[in-house]
Amino acid sequence: MAIFRHDVLIIGSGAAGLTVALKLPVDTDVAVLSKGKLNHASTWYAQGGVAAVLDKTDSLESHVKDTHIAGAGLCHDDAVRKTVENGPDAIRWLIDLGVDFTKLDEGDGGEFGYHLTREGGHSHRRIIHAADATGIAISSALIENVHKRKNVTLYEDRIAVDLIREDADNQKAADNSQQGRCIGAYVHNIETDTTDVFLAKFVVLAAGGASKAYLYTTNPDVATGDGIAIAWRAGCRVANMEFMQFHPTCLYHPKAKASLVTEAIRGEGGRLLLPNGERFMHRFDERAELAPRDVVARAIDYEMKRLGADCLYLDISHRPADFIIHHFPTVYAKCLQLGIDITRDPMPIVPAAHYTCGGVITDLNGQTDVPGLYAIGETASTGLHGANRMASNSLLECFVFGEAASQHMTSLMHSVAMPDKAQEWDESQVTEAEEDVVIAHNWDELRRFMWDYVGIVRTVKRLERAWHRADMLKKEIAEYYSNYKISKDLLELRNLVVISELIIRSAKARKESRGLHHVIDYPELADNPTDTILVPGEIDD
Repeated sequence: MAIFRHDVLIIGSGAAGLTVALKLPVDTDVAVLSKGKLNHASTWYAQGGVAAVLDKTDSLESHVKDTHIAGAGLCHDDAVRKTVENGPDAIRWLIDLGVDFTKLDEGDGGEFGYHLTREGGHSHRRIIHAADATGIAISSALIENVHKRKNVTLYEDRIAVDLIREDADNQKAADNSQQGRCIGAYVHNIETDTTDVFLAKFVVLAAGGASKAYLYTTNPDVATGDGIAIAWRAGCRVANMEFMQFHPTCLYHPKAKASLVTEAIRGEGGRLLLPNGERFMHRFDERAELAPRDVVARAIDYEMKRLGADCLYLDISHRPADFIIHHFPTVYAKCLQLGIDITRDPMPIVPAAHYTCGGVITDLNGQTDVPGLYAIGETASTGLHGANRMASNSLLECFVFGEAASQHMTSLMHSVAMPDKAQEWDESQVTEAEEDVVIAHNWDELRRFMWDYVGIVRTVKRLERAWHRADMLKKEIAEYYSNYKISKDLLELRNLVVISELIIRSAKARKESRGLHHVIDYPELADNPTDTILVPGEIDD
């Protein structure tokens, strides 16, 4: 077992994690852990863009209002205003880093001379983007700049197992409530199959969301909720896990794994169609295709079930071919590869799990309940998203809260001592697994019942079924984890069953339909909505 020491340990290499790394002073010793390669994070796959007020016809108050409306009454105003008010500066920082956003041609633009598009829930054009591959442009710039930082050490192919809290050896409290600050993490090296100790003054969870809990998702394979699960085990509260956002438009094709079709296509006039070519969104919302994602996803789900259809369609072919190819080169090329020419034909689409709106509770500096532990980006629940994340607010949150966390840690850096020791990782009592098929089977079963029972539309009966299935799986996985050597697949499965329980428990607790949580037994809105907050120790975790 090796022991690594750094001032700050960042778990995750997407927009949130790399922003923290770049915002910390150059004399701070920083470690960044990536579960795969640096570009395997969800940020790389983002198509749409970043929402910010960049045009004189727009206003901060309008962005704030739109966010609250999309969040269905559960957004925290302080988090919304912090994010929106710091939006323009975040975009300037990205431009200074070298992000190649699409320049203004004949369309609408902002003060920087960049093209702005509009997405569902937004009342103005305020999405700055790099064609339809914004994630690649942002990730590439962040990675290029972090490589230049001599104070940042990058560790690829590492997965965090659990957090380490001060004096853990001497504490008997089962819920971790009596333990001290977070001083590091046990980290599994996927390539060498060994587990090491990373010690740090501060630990940042920026490990993304948990959409891989569902059978169909737009997210990459790394999105297994690791940050939320290990924070929960370490004693952090979580909030609003019932609000899992399903992106309305994922390309439906056997060879199109996790291929998201950017919402900007609907922002530029894309039409949702039934198999017979008929438009339908106007029957569900006066904003039609530009309604927020939860409305559009439920409408598509309803029509698919009503018709028994495998998919519906998204059509942009009425726009000029040059416009389509210029603005949506990634979607155009992907579809063409599959034999679909979107300049002539509609795209087959289905909804898919896309974003975790809930997460680890933090304050406006990204601090969690555990001293020394921060959570940023999709792992966190800052109060920004409420019951439904508005399109393109998520990347903005990474930059704004990443900077806030880095500033807060910097202000405390010299008052915190470097941890000197931790309990060694002990695997002397476990053996090599003989039947990894058990992991594969449990993984598949979990994602299928989550899709069937805890999906876009829910019922109390389905949630009860899911709860019992999750409980049985949790016991099987715990036994397997206790007796066999760990692996990446086992660790991800262990985390996903925790995530699934948190989602189900939260969904059972909300006796109303709000935002992304639509339950047939409780179709109405409650009069006084509150966050769903789960506390470790209050349920059998």
